[in-house]
Amino acid sequence: MRLRMIRTCPGFFSRHNGYTDRMGYRTYTCPIAKACGGCEWLAVPYPIQLERKQRQVEDLLGAMAEQDGATVDRIAGMDEPRAYRHKAATPFVPGGKDGRQVRSGFYAQGTHRIVSCESCLVERDGLRQILNDVASIAQKLGISPYNEDQHTGHLRHAIVRAGYATDDVLLTLVTREERVPRAGQLADALVRAHPELTGIVQNINDKRTNALLGRACHTLWGNPVMYDELLGCRFAITATSFYQTNPAQTELLYRLAIEGIRCASGASVLDAYCGCGTIGICAAAQMEGIEVVGVERDAGGVAMARANAEANGMSERVHIERADATAWITRAARDGRRFDTVILDPPRAGSTPEFIIAVAALTPERVVYVSCNPVTQARDLALFRRRGFRLERVSPVDMFPHTKHVETVALLSRA
Repeated sequence: MRLRMIRTCPGFFSRHNGYTDRMGYRTYTCPIAKACGGCEWLAVPYPIQLERKQRQVEDLLGAMAEQDGATVDRIAGMDEPRAYRHKAATPFVPGGKDGRQVRSGFYAQGTHRIVSCESCLVERDGLRQILNDVASIAQKLGISPYNEDQHTGHLRHAIVRAGYATDDVLLTLVTREERVPRAGQLADALVRAHPELTGIVQNINDKRTNALLGRACHTLWGNPVMYDELLGCRFAITATSFYQTNPAQTELLYRLAIEGIRCASGASVLDAYCGCGTIGICAAAQMEGIEVVGVERDAGGVAMARANAEANGMSERVHIERADATAWITRAARDGRRFDTVILDPPRAGSTPEFIIAVAALTPERVVYVSCNPVTQARDLALFRRRGFRLERVSPVDMFPHTKHVETVALLSRA
């Protein structure tokens, strides 16, 4: 079955930087697309992007699915694949002959050369303007941008996140040192320019690293925590919390994961790599009577997950453990604990053989594997199958239109 290509009248131009070509396929344009490189498939009509991602998943997972009698669902795309990112970020670098200009934008693909950006097609409207105003106001106040070669200067990055179901907007300013001259004036000027801001946080990253964030944070203005909602549950999000950038598709992804749990009342669910607890808490809210244990090793994530469970009235049914997931599951299996379903949502590198062996020792009836990288997921699914699991269903979701990335939810059951 092929995707139906959506066509409109040839030559029609949209106010959303889009047009339809002579074949009637909707395409989007961006003046810095080639220089930026972030949306590498922007020139490809969206229905064809979806078809490519469908083939990618089928090429990687289709043979396994066929051997196990499983299905690979049609990919779930977006009705309007623009302005879907509710998080935006920029580095700051020196510009001008004297190096005092504060430049912002995107790094050109594969380089640390800045490409200026007035607005971004895939970011929620208004976020890029906040980031650009950080640069211009900092320059007026004489706050120096970070020089990565010399490890000097103050302002390294800015990250702004906006709520999907709320009006909260949290801005994080990443600096090399805690003491930044006129940081208070910068925050005051930003609040005057952008009354939509609900909080401004300073994060200190004093390492020579490409990582955006450091560990220490303190509040410059307003509320250091923003709130958002997914599937009717309310979540507190800090400057360092992991939270999906495309909330609309995240809700769909979570629905698919929760469908895969299929537990009766009284069943137990283990949410490995639980972060701030979003999947486990949504599952507990959707499925009456189940018990969820979330495992997370980051102290900040654990604190947020526990607070989120309590805020949603789930503290009696959602318990958060601070530990390395593999070590905790190994001990749990040794102690005879059992879970009906295990959910895992690992980073792009995927899981590990040690983790998969530990999960298999728990003998769950089902495993729900949420992945942002079907290549590493295919590797891990092969290991699960060797440990006595069979693939039941694969559901691709397009979380990042105009890029080659695709997310998948794979459901395994014990053979």
